[in-house]
Amino acid sequence: MSLLKVTNLTKKFGKFTALDGVNLELDKGEVLGFIGPNGAGKSTTIRVLLGILKSTGGEVKVFNKDAWQDAVDIHKRVAYVPGDVNLWPNLTGGEVIDLFIKLNGTVNKAKREELIGKFDLDPSKKCRAYSKGNRQKVALVAAFSSDADLFILDEPTSGLDPLMEKVFQECVMDVKRQGKSVLLSSHILSEVEKLCDRVSIIRQGKIIESGTLSELRHLTRTQMLVDTMRPITGLNEMQGIHKIEESKQGVTFQVDTMQIDEVIKHISQFGITRLESAPPTLEDLFMRHYEGAKDTGGVR
Repeated sequence: MSLLKVTNLTKKFGKFTALDGVNLELDKGEVLGFIGPNGAGKSTTIRVLLGILKSTGGEVKVFNKDAWQDAVDIHKRVAYVPGDVNLWPNLTGGEVIDLFIKLNGTVNKAKREELIGKFDLDPSKKCRAYSKGNRQKVALVAAFSSDADLFILDEPTSGLDPLMEKVFQECVMDVKRQGKSVLLSSHILSEVEKLCDRVSIIRQGKIIESGTLSELRHLTRTQMLVDTMRPITGLNEMQGIHKIEESKQGVTFQVDTMQIDEVIKHISQFGITRLESAPPTLEDLFMRHYEGAKDTGGVR
């Protein structure tokens, strides 16, 4: 049974359709990457999941409960970190962390102290004195100190330096090992690629691709650099080859993953002296979907 299941979710603001038939599914012990540019509908979807916004249509189930009607019960088992954390200015970071942990119903002081150390946070400072990055740290420490079953993270590393991003990634892997589930909304593709079991890409309020990284790789292109003893002919006529360029190093081109075998067979006739290939990345897939596409904007 899915921990989180979104079926044909629609959300309209007046005449503007922010979400149009969104489907998402997250199983126990899984990390799902939810990616798309600002304005694609990521945060709107998350607000519906949290019961902050009511959907216009479709079904949203979290722990097999209705996200809108059972929001209070659902929140007892959810830890949420937004991309722009607002805190009570007169409370210290430590006081805010304790408040959040108590709201979750669990107190693990050892875990709290460990995470404060890992994130290099001074919990004695008033929140008004914190930078954006430190406000994110407060929310992350509070979230990962809790005993939540589902972590909903919406651009959680916004404002963090690379060292702290690495700490964050370790925390995500730690909760995954404990059998917890994570919905990670991000536009940092390298982060998603490191952490996520599956990916859903949203554009203009619609899910345009979903699957594991290996399942999606067939949609990407591999970059190749080839040098041969004799000049290569016939590349232009082959299917699945793009952006052929010649240089002193050899011939560079992109090849659709499904065509690699045929391409290698063809170029081997010319006596390969050098062959380099760069594996397709999530970024390649993402950029191909957004090439030439313009977002309507208006909603995160």
